Amino acid sequence: MQNSAPFHYGLKPTRVTGFSRTDFLMTLATVAVLAAVVVVPLSAGRAKSRLAVCTGNLQQVARAVLRFAEEHSTALPGLMHTESGDSWWWYKEEIKSYVGLSGASSTNDAAFACPLDRGYSDPRPFCRNPRFDYSSYVFNGVNLLGVPNIAGWKLPSVNQPERTLLVMEWVAHAPLSWHRSRTGKANAPFYRDAESVVAFADGHASFTRIYYDGYN
Repeated sequence: MQNSAPFHYGLKPTRVTGFSRTDFLMTLATVAVLAAVVVVPLSAGRAKSRLAVCTGNLQQVARAVLRFAEEHSTALPGLMHTESGDSWWWYKEEIKSYVGLSGASSTNDAAFACPLDRGYSDPRPFCRNPRFDYSSYVFNGVNLLGVPNIAGWKLPSVNQPERTLLVMEWVAHAPLSWHRSRTGKANAPFYRDAESVVAFADGHASFTRIYYDGYN
């Protein structure tokens, strides 16, 4: 009798292999490394871009203060008092026309806003706060007892304009840093050599460490 069943030569049963846990973990590690390679440069690029925007804005504000002085017999903004506050932040009302703004101040005043402004004395950014005239930047005219300032000074009387602060980020007073914070998003404690964007009486702006001795 003949066996009618077919006979297959050289064929072996195939073995199906699955995706092992080791393979899965290796894939996850690879994805994580690739994500870090992409995300870290993007984050650094965003930080650098925001710092550049802030520096450019403060440069505009400094030039506006200097143009104000040119048209007011070389006198810097003075001790202007309003119903809302004092001159070291309300100086904006004296100089904002020199950056093309008119009408009431608002959150739309882009030249006066640092992209990383998170405030510190109030729960919202300075540039979104009417109490501070919607500005991330403050004039060196702090009219507090015993605090030196240049409000109302004649520009020629500033002996070292390249070293004399004109306008600066609010955190230069703290001091803290919105750009390279040592405290994350927390606004305390204050610390020495915090870096802030500041502009000087000669018109140049830079990202500068602020010395702080714990009291002054």
